[in-house]
Amino acid sequence: MINLNLNVISTLILSIILYLVGGFIKDKSNILCKFCIPTPVIGGLLFSVFIFFLKKFGLLNITMDTSLMPYFLSVFFISIGVCINTSSIKSGSSLLFIYWILCAVLGFCQNIIALVLSKALNINSLLGFMCGSVSMEGGHGYALAFGKTIESIGVNGASTIGIASATLGLIAGSLLGAPVGRYLIHKYSLNPCSKNNLHIKKSSTYCKKSSFTAIDFFENILILLLIMNISFFLSNIIYLKTNALIPNIVIGMLLSVITVNLNHKTKFFDFNLGFFDFLQNISLGIFLTMALMSIDICTLSSLLGPVVLIVFCQVIFVLFYSLSVCFKFLGKNYDAAIIISGLIGHTLGATPNALANMSTLTDKYGKSEDAFLVVPIVAAFLLDAFSVPCILFFINFLK
Repeated sequence: MINLNLNVISTLILSIILYLVGGFIKDKSNILCKFCIPTPVIGGLLFSVFIFFLKKFGLLNITMDTSLMPYFLSVFFISIGVCINTSSIKSGSSLLFIYWILCAVLGFCQNIIALVLSKALNINSLLGFMCGSVSMEGGHGYALAFGKTIESIGVNGASTIGIASATLGLIAGSLLGAPVGRYLIHKYSLNPCSKNNLHIKKSSTYCKKSSFTAIDFFENILILLLIMNISFFLSNIIYLKTNALIPNIVIGMLLSVITVNLNHKTKFFDFNLGFFDFLQNISLGIFLTMALMSIDICTLSSLLGPVVLIVFCQVIFVLFYSLSVCFKFLGKNYDAAIIISGLIGHTLGATPNALANMSTLTDKYGKSEDAFLVVPIVAAFLLDAFSVPCILFFINFLK
């Protein structure tokens, strides 16, 4: 077997190529366009399947350097923050609280489902528990962290089970979120509210500046990089001083919101919203393509059976809960439909999946400020306040 090691630049080149290939395939497929499958999902998953067969037949094994992924994700969240204004935060606070509670309840239910099914399948309860909110809402990070914790008390294979179920959830969340949102939009004939339409007009007008010079580019990039650097620094300081882990992406988004809204009063700097909107698209696209193209399907193929069955039941429950409960409590409007696509993305996969699902829909149907305010804050930060104590409770109860 040939072993190919890609450095950081080669990995970036490959991810860009796969993103373009995914876009080409989507443009040529009416089905993919109709159901709003995100472009990165198409290119990334096709490549991971292709590599699976090459590896299976002993032809080629590729190792990729995906160390740029955290920076692309940080760029995306900061760019979102630049486009949020304080009036949106005030109007969306109640919606944010409701969404937070809904996600917390969902996480608890995911743990109960995992435990009930592990009993029915006669597997170790703690191994079955790894297919609950640890890997679904928590994703690969939680799966690895809590998997090591469970392995330390003598339950071998917890991390592997968690990573496998998180990967399956990632794929399901990427494939189902946008189509479900599209289904709700068409079923209830939903349209963006006037607030969102106004936002689109303002942004498009702002983008039609006479020119975007090199000075403009460097000024905007400088602000972005300063916010990014400060967010990484503050995240590390908070962790070292308090042992509380607050993701740098959340700090970056909050700093960008504060910066841009202070600038509205001081008029010190000229933010180009069109430029940051452009950065949102490319940074999220590359991040998600890298995440999906580096999935090791060989690992999943060796863990079929109970894991697949539990994850399948988790997917069914998330779809039922989203459509029958969450959509109603979120207002049964256009914003709710976009949020639902995000909810499916991050409660099965990860926050970037949620944002990719929402971006795919808003690019086609119109902006939703509330969705892009509520989902990232809850998924990347607030939900941890419930998830971590809940997971620790179950681990201590089952050990």
